[in-house]
Amino acid sequence: MKHQYTNDLINETSPYLLQHAHNPVNWHAWNEKTLAKAKSENKLMLISVGYSACHWCHVMEHESFEDTLVAQIMNDNFINIKIDREERPDVDQVYMNAVQLMTGSGGWPLNAIALPDGRPVWGGTYFKKEQWMDALKQISKLYIEKPDKLYEYADKLEEGIKAMDMVSLNTDEPIFEKNFIDEAVNNWSKQFDNSLGGMNRAPKFMMPNNYHFLLRYAHQNNDEKLMNFVNLTLTKMAYGGIFDQLGGGFSRYSVDSKWHVPHFEKMLYDNGQLVSLYADAYLITKNELYKDIVTETLNYVKNEMTIGNGAFYSALDADSLTPEGELEEGAFYVWNKEELKTILKDDFELFSDYYNVNNYGFWEHGNYVLIRKDDDAKILERHSLTKLELKEKKSTWKSLLLKERNKRSKPRLDDKTLTSWNTLMLKGYIDAYRVFGNSEYLETAKKNANFIIDNQLKEDGGLYHNYKDGKSTNNGYLEDYSATIDAFLALYESTLDEKWLTTARDLANYCFDHFFDEQSKMFYFTSNEDKSLVSRSIEYRDNVIPASNSIMAKNLFKLSHYFDNEHFSKTAMSMLNNVKPEMKEYPSAYSNWFDLMLNYAQPFYEVAIVGTDAKQKITELNKTYLPNKLIAASTSENNMPLLENRFNPDNTFIYVCVNKACKLPVTEVNDAIKFIKE
Repeated sequence: MKHQYTNDLINETSPYLLQHAHNPVNWHAWNEKTLAKAKSENKLMLISVGYSACHWCHVMEHESFEDTLVAQIMNDNFINIKIDREERPDVDQVYMNAVQLMTGSGGWPLNAIALPDGRPVWGGTYFKKEQWMDALKQISKLYIEKPDKLYEYADKLEEGIKAMDMVSLNTDEPIFEKNFIDEAVNNWSKQFDNSLGGMNRAPKFMMPNNYHFLLRYAHQNNDEKLMNFVNLTLTKMAYGGIFDQLGGGFSRYSVDSKWHVPHFEKMLYDNGQLVSLYADAYLITKNELYKDIVTETLNYVKNEMTIGNGAFYSALDADSLTPEGELEEGAFYVWNKEELKTILKDDFELFSDYYNVNNYGFWEHGNYVLIRKDDDAKILERHSLTKLELKEKKSTWKSLLLKERNKRSKPRLDDKTLTSWNTLMLKGYIDAYRVFGNSEYLETAKKNANFIIDNQLKEDGGLYHNYKDGKSTNNGYLEDYSATIDAFLALYESTLDEKWLTTARDLANYCFDHFFDEQSKMFYFTSNEDKSLVSRSIEYRDNVIPASNSIMAKNLFKLSHYFDNEHFSKTAMSMLNNVKPEMKEYPSAYSNWFDLMLNYAQPFYEVAIVGTDAKQKITELNKTYLPNKLIAASTSENNMPLLENRFNPDNTFIYVCVNKACKLPVTEVNDAIKFIKE
């Protein structure tokens, strides 16, 4: 196909950037050459950030960036730079902070205008075509006539940006007590939606880390009311249209309060974390629904998001083509009544009751998004069915409808691989293996971990962030290190292969060399080997993915136990103490920090298992939900601090220790569990 326009993005690998390679806008990628061009030509930079699964990014592209009049204004007055936020989260963070300071809110598409030196002076998110053109004309006029005003504004804004994500060292004594956490959870609970789950607002994001913490807190403190709320939320999410009821896997968020109509893109990071969450929730409840969610989500990841070399793709788009050739959000997933009647025939009425092809499940334009309302027991009673009959019917419905759905135009796939997101998914597979014992999950996890070692680990011991078409690019960010260490620690606990434990420690040491801020005792998001941006930020607030610093602090806490490392231990404690003053006010943005705080506020156990049957004992131990422990184990002599001088060829002993004090060794897993639960 011959294109009328082609710009510099044609040389990029990011699917998002390639989508813009034939715009009439003269787009450039963010690199040294582009930044030098802006300086040498003394031109303003127009920086537009998005990602491939972003619906409004596509809308703005269609309305403005494909329009030749808009392109002319952009090309005449600016050096235009397109950025894939998933490839360059560091750049995205700087300009997102700027736009939040300027407008009070942020989101994607993110559009900012910066001086030739990169400092932002104006920005926003989505703009309609006329608004966009007017704004560009006004700013370019101001730059020509009164450039001093923009430089003056840039100075002030730069100060604000630098202050936004900075953390000062908290010199108060680190005191982490349960009542501090109790108060925070109590405040937080005022925002709970106790009838539909989640927070009492729309749109609703799943925020897996929030519920992982609340699940643990409720369990450790026998808080029945909170546990009921967490289970309500997990059930409603599983029943909702936010979960693909036919093909498995979760979308990013729901636009309404009942988890019904999703923003249809499916992101790898959500699905990885949700598998971990539902696996742990199953361990406590033995709720078959949760097991089904894990199984179906991992089937989806296996079928749609996995590459032959063990890596995972990043995302599936929200939009896909309708039969008429129009790009439309959710077109791949929704159904109308006539289609369903034709396909399901006599089963349509039962199916309609189960998946609410009625007012409850109606979306728009005659389309329905499948959503459950009642549990299976109610359906069985209403329709006089047995469990087996319903199970067989569901299986038949799914195969019929998936066959039909797969004839439709599929959503676009973002086929780049990101180290951080891959290791969140790897952690999901390991957690699913730990809980369900499915060896296929372990093999997938190991294959992905070996992909990371073989492709993303650099010769100097650092990580790459990106992988596409056989090439690893972009120096890793703190998120890549923290998520990889976390996943490798989990992999060690399930395999006892010390390669994963020592690699985790080596990556942590690398972070101290290249990311650590001696003054604040926190880690920067970018390495000291990266080219400097307007500011070097510290990411510490948890979001849909926990903050890289909160994951790192938890990693250092665990590594300090494994290697008896005082430096790791003190750093983890300082990091948590730095964040503590902010935690109570807005707990949902600090849930992973609260999870770490529980390790200090309540007993945390080291479980050392030594002997020829160590693996079997771990399998048995993992049948119980014990979030306040780590496992060190060996089937032979081992000089690790927790295992040294403990091997006995005749017996496998389990040592349960707290704060370097150990109970008498036992041989039965149940006895060890009693020590932890007493």
